Amino acid sequence: MDRKLKQYAELIVKQGVNLQKGELVAISSPVMAADLTEAIAEAAYKCGARKVMVMWNDEKLGKLAYVYESEESLNEVPAHVVASRDYILDNEGVYIALLSDIPGILKDVDAKKVGARNKAVRLALKRFRDSTNINATRWCLAAYPNECWAKKMFPDLPEDKAVEKQWEFFHKTLRLDKEDYLGEWKKHQENLARRSKFLNEANIKSFRYKNSIGTDFRIGMPKGYIFTGAVEKSRGGVDFTANLPTEEVFSSPDKNTAEGTLVAALPLVRNGVIIENFSLTFEKGRVVDFKAEKGYDTLKEIIETDEGSHRLGEIALIGYDSPIQNLKTLFYETLFDENASCHFALGRAFPTCLKGGEDMSDEELSAAGLNNSLEHVDFMVGTKDLSIVAATEDGREIEIFRNGNWVI
Repeated sequence: MDRKLKQYAELIVKQGVNLQKGELVAISSPVMAADLTEAIAEAAYKCGARKVMVMWNDEKLGKLAYVYESEESLNEVPAHVVASRDYILDNEGVYIALLSDIPGILKDVDAKKVGARNKAVRLALKRFRDSTNINATRWCLAAYPNECWAKKMFPDLPEDKAVEKQWEFFHKTLRLDKEDYLGEWKKHQENLARRSKFLNEANIKSFRYKNSIGTDFRIGMPKGYIFTGAVEKSRGGVDFTANLPTEEVFSSPDKNTAEGTLVAALPLVRNGVIIENFSLTFEKGRVVDFKAEKGYDTLKEIIETDEGSHRLGEIALIGYDSPIQNLKTLFYETLFDENASCHFALGRAFPTCLKGGEDMSDEELSAAGLNNSLEHVDFMVGTKDLSIVAATEDGREIEIFRNGNWVI
């Protein structure tokens, strides 16, 4: 395990943020991930980091705040929280965020309180969010196992065995089960880059989605769209991988064009609440109806965050025959589950997915068709029978997915 932790840390530092000598490294970490955080710090220093700073968090403490604090108190974001993010920006640092969710921890908490707190934090950290959104700050999101999460994934195993199994699955999705895992990542990047290039050169006007569980949906693309995958380029010209793992080729759609119904293929976990068997119906780009058998109030809070959370900000294509899907296990965490399935995201679009977008104002991006919101929530729609057909500007139709997998 010590060796695997060091390999994981190396992957995050070298493949994730692609640390350059002399840079500041900031790590946001749950306290339970202290051993991985220490391994990342060591890997960063060995790669030439000038300084490593750690910002600790804990979901159980967070729940106590939701239970006992007033909504007014929850809306207060301490100055030191904002200052810590400003320090990263002012020192041109890289940012690593570790997560270790406890599924269901907030199921009995008032969804309005959670929504209000999330909105307050996003507003307070707008400068930092804007910087990562345009890739001015390199960042990487990765995960750490825990007993509660592992038991949710593997309920029939004893706790210790469930955690061992979770680590095993992490290693497979991260390609750490391969001897030359950095080399495997390079091959993976090249494959996703090839598909991105095809989509970018196809001059696509819209995509049509259909499957047997009820998805019947069309979405348009803005002029000058850019698909990318696995490797993004910072404004400083340095490559990095924002999510570990990642299997997606993604872009941002035209926010005004969504028509029809998207039916979720997998549950969505939001702040520890599991949203199951849900669907969204769109007209002229906006959610006009939604349903959920479980987690309805949480889904409602997501959609009603602001005007932009009623619209789509991301379109992501992932073959059903992917390393994560092939494990036949729900992770109950979007970082993994979104990479098992084609997905969309409600909320904020990516300026970097539009030619020249990183230099545009919010108003210019909106005029070009890109969405803006405090939210960005991925939800999965890919199934083994999903069909995706692209219509091009010159009137052609291109089959992109057949039976859930890439055709191109």
